[in-house]
This record gives sequence, structure tokens and C-alpha cells, in this order.
Amino acid sequence: MLRISLSRFLHSKRPPLPPRQHGRRLAASFQLPVLPQVTSLAKYSDIPTEKYSLIYSLPHIKLLRAVSRLKLMQTGITMILLPPVYYFYLQGDVSYFLVSYATGIAAFAGLMLYTVSHYLRRVVGMMYLDSSQTTLKVSHLSFWGQRADIYLPVSDVMTVGDAGDSIGESILRLKRYSDPNTLYFSTRFGHVTDTQAFEKVFGTLR
Repeated sequence: MLRISLSRFLHSKRPPLPPRQHGRRLAASFQLPVLPQVTSLAKYSDIPTEKYSLIYSLPHIKLLRAVSRLKLMQTGITMILLPPVYYFYLQGDVSYFLVSYATGIAAFAGLMLYTVSHYLRRVVGMMYLDSSQTTLKVSHLSFWGQRADIYLPVSDVMTVGDAGDSIGESILRLKRYSDPNTLYFSTRFGHVTDTQAFEKVFGTLR
């Protein structure tokens, strides 16, 4: 009797699960844990469309922009004229002295362009502060003489005293705690259009 019952149990076939139910069980067994969504909170606004108020401007930035573009144009013309000089030299139409002179002029123009652009790119033309007074928008010249904007958190900008300058100096440094690069501005040659907002960033003007 025991053998017959055991034989029936071994030969009995368990009814298969429906395909959908079987798939659901597999999916449930291999389901990955749900990770919580993390939303990053910005400490300052870096959106260009944010509303900003002008706090500083340098009227001479237009002149500096013209100088930058003039040096760029001069260097470009020099580089364009250099290949024809070499061509005529290979043809025997010009002397070696003229080739050396043209090469020296081109090299000097390139060096001057790099030097002038190096300093002009660090001159601040305008500064803006957003409505929450947490983001400073700084406008300066690019290598091509175009306007370039950067957005800095006010908490990262050093005051005039922390930068090692005094408010009576002609040239002041715009320094950050997180970046060694330095920009330059001047309260003597430039205009502070909003004293209260300016002091919020750089400290007192007195």
C-alpha cells in the first residue's frame, strides 16, 4: 500500500503555471531594489536667463576690445602675407634678408597678440548680481575680443581685504577661494552703479 502511494506521488505531474503567472513570479524574484530619487540643490543660480542687476561697469572696455581686435587683425594679415614671401624666395625673386625680416615681424606679432590678449582677457568689463544676491555675473573679453560671461557664487568671491588689496588702489583683484585664476577691476577708472550690492560682494568701500 505504501509502495503504491509513493509510486503515484512520484509519477504525478504538477500542473504547469500559466505563462503570465510564471513570468510575474520570475520578475518578482529578480526585481531590483528601488533606489530613492536624489534631487541636487544648487547653492547658486548659474542660469543665464536669470535676472541680474548691474553693479559695476568699466567704460574703457570698448577701447580695450578695439585694441584686442586690432592686434588680432594685424597678426592675421601678417600670417597671410608670410606664405607668398616664402614662395617668392623659393623662386629667387626676393632676398633672404626680406624673408628673415617678414618672419621676425610675424613672430613678433604673434607674441604681442598672446601677451596683449593674456592681460586683456583678465580685465572685468561689467559685473552683475542676481535678485537673490547669491550669484555674481562677470563679463570680460575673450581671446577673440568678444564678450564672455562667467557665473560665480558670491560665497566663493573674496572681499577686497581678503584678496590682499585696499579699496584706495587703482587696480583691484577679483579672486576666488576655489580657483587661483585672477581677474582685475578698478573702482577708480570704473563705475560702481550699486554701492550696496557691490559691498555685499567685495566688502565696504570706505
